[in-house]
Amino acid sequence: MALTLCLERKPLTEKPSVTLPGTVENIIKPSEPSQPEKAQIAIEGADDLYKEIRIRNSLTTENGDEVRLKIGCPRGRYRGSEFGSDPP
Repeated sequence: MALTLCLERKPLTEKPSVTLPGTVENIIKPSEPSQPEKAQIAIEGADDLYKEIRIRNSLTTENGDEVRLKIGCPRGRYRGSEFGSDPP
């Protein structure tokens, strides 16, 4: 008895992602005034390579308001290439 495998190529409609909790550990001031401020974030449960990330500390809410992260933001979440922070 022969076994036949039928494989289909389906385009990915969404990029794979995972949501992990994170905490802002440090706010890094730019070395040049023209550069943006960065937030250093510790990601809980991430692979070694991704346990600490740095992102631009200038975010926009759903309403279009500009916000910045603060050290110790306790309820942040990191997802793919987006970082969001729940309101306090």
